[in-house]
Amino acid sequence: MVLYGGVSAEHDVSRVTAAHVLAAADRTKYDLVPIGIAKDGTWLRNDKAIAALADGTALPDSLEVAGTAIDPLTELRGHAGEAVTVVLPLLHGPHGEDGTIQGMLELFKLPYVGSGVLSSALCMDKAMAKIVAAQAGIPQCRWIEFRDGVDDPRAIVGRVVEELGLPVFVKPANLGSSVGISKAHDAAEVDEAINLALRYDNVVIIEENVDGREIEIAVLGDTAPETSLPGEIEPGSDFYDYEDKYVTGAAKLVIPAPLPDEAVAQVRELAARTFTAMRCSGMARVDFFYEESGRGWLLNEVNTIPGFTPGSMYPKLWEATGIAYPDLIDQLVTFALDVHRRRVGFSTEH
Repeated sequence: MVLYGGVSAEHDVSRVTAAHVLAAADRTKYDLVPIGIAKDGTWLRNDKAIAALADGTALPDSLEVAGTAIDPLTELRGHAGEAVTVVLPLLHGPHGEDGTIQGMLELFKLPYVGSGVLSSALCMDKAMAKIVAAQAGIPQCRWIEFRDGVDDPRAIVGRVVEELGLPVFVKPANLGSSVGISKAHDAAEVDEAINLALRYDNVVIIEENVDGREIEIAVLGDTAPETSLPGEIEPGSDFYDYEDKYVTGAAKLVIPAPLPDEAVAQVRELAARTFTAMRCSGMARVDFFYEESGRGWLLNEVNTIPGFTPGSMYPKLWEATGIAYPDLIDQLVTFALDVHRRRVGFSTEH
C-alpha cells in the first residue's frame, strides 16, 4: 500500500516520488495499491494507476490524487494484523513524515517502511533534532530557535545579527524540500524571512551561513545501519532551493563526491552515528556541510522519507554503492517486516 500526496506543502513532491517507486517495484512480487491523500485529507484509491500497473502501461511522472474515495480506518482495519500487507508512506512533510501516519499504522498493527513515531517526529522538527544531535556530540552549525508566541519577536532579529552574523538561513522547523526557506542578508530580510517561515510553522530555525560543501549520505537498515558512498550537491542558484530541486533541475549531483578516503570514512561513520542517535529505522538521508579548512563535518539535517525518484540523491547513492533501485525497495520492505515482528512481539501483560 503506497500512500502519497498528503496535506502538507510538499504534496506535489510526494506525487512524483510515488509514481517512480510504483514504476520500479517488482510487479511479479507485489500487489501495488496506490492511495492518494488529497489536500483536504480525503483518501482516494487510484484505480487508474492500479489498472496501468496491471496491464503494463507506463505511469505518468506524477500521480494524480484521484479515484475511489475510501475510509482510511475501514481500509486499514481490513488489513490489520496481516503480515503480507506493508505500507510505504511516501508522504513528505507534516502529517506524513512527522510520526502522525506512523502512529496510526502502529495502532492498526500494520508493518510500514521507515522510521517509527518518535524518530519521525524528532527528525521532522529541526529544532528538537538539533538538541538531540548536540546531546549525542554530533557537530553542527550555530543556530537559534524562534517560537511564535513564546519568544520575544522584538528581540529576535538583533539576537540573530549579534550571535550568528549575516547572512543567515531561516527555515520552518517542521517542513522539507526547501519550502519556506530564505537566505537573509540584512536585518530587514531576517524579519521578512521569519514571517515567511511562520506561514508554515510556529517554530522557526535560524542558522549561520556555512561556507562549506554540501555532502549527503544514504543510510539503510535498523540497529546496524549501512551507509552509502557520499554524494555532493552543487547548487545551480545561491543555495539548494525548491526551484533548484524540482523545477529547473539546475543543481548538479556528484556521485561519489570527490573527497579524501579519510574524509569519506569520517562522514560515513558520522552518518551512522546520527541515524542511531535519532533512532531511525529503514531509511534516511543524512545531510552534512563540509568545511575543508575549518570545523570539518557539520550535520545539516536528517530526512526520514527522502526523495525517491530515480533522479533523487537517496536511490542514486545506493545505486553507486551497489544496490539497484528495485532491490532497494525489496530491502526496505524486508526491514519493515522485521521491525514489525519485533514490535508486535513485545509483551502487553503486566
